[in-house]
Amino acid sequence: MILIITNKEDVHPTTVIEYLSEKNISVFRLNTEALLSDYQFHWWCSEIGTDFYIRNIKNGMEVRGSGITAIWERRPELPKELLIENIAEVNKHNLEEAKGFLMFLRYYLKDIYSIGSIVYDRVSASKMLQLKIAQDLGMKVPETCFANRKKAIIDFAKNYEYIILKSIENDNIWLGNEDEFVFYAQKVKSSMLTDNPDEMFSQTISYVQNYIEKQFELRVTVVDNKIFACKIDSQILDKDKGRVDWRQGYDFGMKYSFFELPQKIGDFCIEYLKRMNLNFGCFDLIVTPQNEYVFLECNPNGQWLWVEIETGMEISKSIAEALNKNSKKM
Repeated sequence: MILIITNKEDVHPTTVIEYLSEKNISVFRLNTEALLSDYQFHWWCSEIGTDFYIRNIKNGMEVRGSGITAIWERRPELPKELLIENIAEVNKHNLEEAKGFLMFLRYYLKDIYSIGSIVYDRVSASKMLQLKIAQDLGMKVPETCFANRKKAIIDFAKNYEYIILKSIENDNIWLGNEDEFVFYAQKVKSSMLTDNPDEMFSQTISYVQNYIEKQFELRVTVVDNKIFACKIDSQILDKDKGRVDWRQGYDFGMKYSFFELPQKIGDFCIEYLKRMNLNFGCFDLIVTPQNEYVFLECNPNGQWLWVEIETGMEISKSIAEALNKNSKKM
């Protein structure tokens, strides 16, 4: 049986489960925010070894650990639902215990083939490590600076007319009135940085790169050795939104299409994932007006369903096939 560790709101698993069901391959979906409310667990260690079961109390489905053949970690969330509410400190303790159990269980399963990994996803999300690996593999990358000192940022930026500011970890915050504020990448004229007070730099870590002109952008999704390259025509937009950060261009006529990736770039993507011990990744690349390919980043558990919807590329099917093909024999 294939175990999918995800959350209730994620629609990505739906089409993958449909493909697997067509092949009569059993799937168990674990929505981790409901770990304590929707599931029963029992893990044991005895003289004959270790094993466990998970039972979904809503639909009666059950999976035994020894019967799991492959795993897809698709953005699990922390446990947050309780069957019975108690005082705040008790609720917090119970959820922390559930969080620890879930992490330990996922580590326990680390040697089973997986798309998404509790061991490697977090490590490979490091922007610093990503740039180093890409550069080691011969890819062009932007000049980059992380710093919490105004002088360091200005000294870096003075070499370029424009720099781009990015978020390191979280690209959105929820304000008190429940409005969401998204930190999109920002193109800034380098000469304007000197007018900002020191506190703007010392209160956080700034992630800064030289701005690279684009002919177009690419989102390259890799599943095992299968490559799905989507061309993003961000520079054809009439509006400013979307030209710097293509995510802002959804409502301004952004165009997406299949792209034939050069073999050299495809080989880089596959080798990069091997270096990171990953079986899946979503790469963001720039193609410059001079047809030079530039690596920006690789999300080890990125969004891809929108690529499938916009282009018709069968990423869901590829994930289902990879999970099935690499399932350990029982």
